Order: sequence, then C-alpha cells, then structure tokens
Amino acid sequence: MRHVIILRCVGLAALLLATPARAQEPVHLTVKDHHFIPDHVNVPAGQRFLISLTNQDDTTDEFESYDLKFEKIVVPGGTITVHAGPLHPGTYKFFDDYHPDQATGTVTATQGP
Repeated sequence: MRHVIILRCVGLAALLLATPARAQEPVHLTVKDHHFIPDHVNVPAGQRFLISLTNQDDTTDEFESYDLKFEKIVVPGGTITVHAGPLHPGTYKFFDDYHPDQATGTVTATQGP
C-alpha cells in the first residue's frame, strides 16, 4: 500500500511539473513614423510581463530601456518580444536607440487594490 501512495505522489508531482504555466498575454506596441503606439502602458507591480513590439517603420529600430533592462533590434516589418519585471510601483522609460528624440514611451507599474 505504501508503494502505491508513493507512486501516486510521484505521478502527481510529475504532472504538476509538466503542466505548462498559463500563457501571459503580452503588452502590444507598434513603432511607426519613429513613434510608439501606444506610448504609455500600465502593468501590475510585482509581476513579470511581456512586451511585443512590431516595427512598421522602413528602418531598423533598437527597442531599449535602461530602467527595464532590455535592448533588442527589430527589423522593418518584424516583431520582437521582451521580458520585463517584476517592477516596483513607478514609471519606467523605454525608447528607440536609433531615434531617441522621437520614439519614447513609458511603462507604469501600479499596485493592485
């Protein structure tokens, strides 16, 4: 009987470990005419999140944030995804390193109720 209980526990543990985590819906951004659309997004504080960026410019862009600690090239017509967070409540800046005076935006992490 003891072996059966152990086998069931091992099987349950394996099932739990093999179950994929719930897919996280990314924040969707577009860069067009060297501007981010939208240029501001809100995310929950304390949670990791994804940002998906589609480049509708005719030039390569470099999606970057010192605050969020990422840097990634996105070619014309391409889409990239970056991981960020978890963040403390506050506002964090991002930009296109090739057009830093035009393409800028922010992420605000807010504490839930």
